[in-house]
Amino acid sequence: MEERLGAYLVKNNLITEEQLRKAMQEKRETGQRLVSVLVRLGFIPENKLLAQLSNLYHMEVTDLDYIIPPESVLNLIPAEKAYHYEVIPIERKGKTLTVAMVDPTDISAIEDLRFITGMEINPVLASESSIREALARYYKMETSLAEVKAEAGPKELGIEDLELLDTGIEEEVEEEAKLRADAEGGPVVRLVNFYIADAVNKGASDIHIEPFERQLRIRFRIDGVLREQQPPPYNLKNGIITRIKLMAKMDIAEHRLCQDGRINIMVGNKMIDLRVSVIPTLYGEKVVMRILDRSALMLDLTKLGFSDEALKKYLKAIESPYGIILITGPTGSGKTTTLYSTLQRLNKPDRQIMTIEDPVEYNIHGINQIQVNEEIGLTFATALRAFLRQAPNIILVGEMRDTETAEIGIRAALTGHLVFSTIHTNDAPTTINRLVDMGIPPYLVASALILIQAQRLVRRICPNCKEPVRVDPKLLEEANIPPETFPDGIVYKGKGCSNCGQTGYKGRIGLYEVMPISPTIRSMILKGASSDEIARQAKEEGMKTLREDGIEKVKKGITTIEELMRETASL
Repeated sequence: MEERLGAYLVKNNLITEEQLRKAMQEKRETGQRLVSVLVRLGFIPENKLLAQLSNLYHMEVTDLDYIIPPESVLNLIPAEKAYHYEVIPIERKGKTLTVAMVDPTDISAIEDLRFITGMEINPVLASESSIREALARYYKMETSLAEVKAEAGPKELGIEDLELLDTGIEEEVEEEAKLRADAEGGPVVRLVNFYIADAVNKGASDIHIEPFERQLRIRFRIDGVLREQQPPPYNLKNGIITRIKLMAKMDIAEHRLCQDGRINIMVGNKMIDLRVSVIPTLYGEKVVMRILDRSALMLDLTKLGFSDEALKKYLKAIESPYGIILITGPTGSGKTTTLYSTLQRLNKPDRQIMTIEDPVEYNIHGINQIQVNEEIGLTFATALRAFLRQAPNIILVGEMRDTETAEIGIRAALTGHLVFSTIHTNDAPTTINRLVDMGIPPYLVASALILIQAQRLVRRICPNCKEPVRVDPKLLEEANIPPETFPDGIVYKGKGCSNCGQTGYKGRIGLYEVMPISPTIRSMILKGASSDEIARQAKEEGMKTLREDGIEKVKKGITTIEELMRETASL
């Protein structure tokens, strides 16, 4: 059936043959549905795809925003089956159960649901995003958060609690056996599983668990912004944190030191890697779990948001036989995705590629990846020295963290290796002075550098609820954008829908400042030119700044002025 859908979309010029080929390959690698892959890769908006599915299957689209299924109907399909097949039962008439499905042609799912319920199944079409939101709303994996809270019981404050709140310091007096017993209790296990699954289903990149006086605060970072979630019962605080530490193979009896670990877990049909960090705070241990979902990783440079001109410059630079290319930006600006996409493009049988990373976030077949381990002396610098004895063509150094690493990396670039790395600076031109300030002689910087790229990530306007609005003159003034930038006075915003969780944004896109090192700029580096002078020259040569690239994306209706201000206000 998916082959029929793919052929239909190509025939109607909604996607290209090449896009279908890429989507089918991604589907085979991740196990996801073709419709999910097409939307995630940005080949077709979900609302447009839904309209085509409606035509193809001769079914009307069911809007789950306006349907509240009775509890008796929801109970007909167990939560694990609803999540597995991504279905929502919405109505029962006699012996027939109407079920909203992402793929109403999935015969095996329909047969299984018929067997489970003992009823005839009437499948109807609904969007994947609306079904996932309904699943989160009506089902809570093994149990609901409300049920877990009820099972945990109310928290009653006694004298000991009041003393702890008064002093502001919680003393850990439980024995390790007690901690372990609490962590393995039913409510705690279900709560931890619920929060992890909920975060993955909502597309979060991080889970933040923060203890305060009377609350264990839970927040998910979605599209770069933290969003508050419903908190668990406070009396399960220690059990929840201990459960996560057990899963991450940490020392559960240690509460005074920072600890790091990792968890591999299956969520639905996805293998998820969680990087766990625990630090002691005033009211207990704070946990952050970084979610690494390979199925959500897009390793295609053409899909990251480069303008045509910027992409052309970048692609030319990465085909150089030697030299150094630096990607700069703060944490969470998409540097890892850019570099992994670059290595994927360069990953050919006739090239040897080696990386040293802290940590290795995703495994790429055909590339030798090494993880920093400072406890045994495996640092960026020591690994880089060892790399040079193995004659790689291409080297990735996770970060130019110190002078030694920067110097070895630059010398490697001058001895026939193509080197990629990252560095923390605000924009491309200031990176040059940063290297000189680290103690790298200007002649080495000038000789080795090929290109510097600064980047940021901004949220995309949700394509499902995007609408034109009049631009606010006060907002333009605040953003320091001339009114004539928008001649018709129109910009775009998302009004909020089930597809985007009522935020108006869905996904993120990069802003890029691509600065090739021209002969003129090389000469300026040797003469000790300032960052401002280099920036002026780069602009004369056609470099678009981060703000300029952002303004173009606002004009095209890709992002908003508010997002541009959030990411470039300091530039």
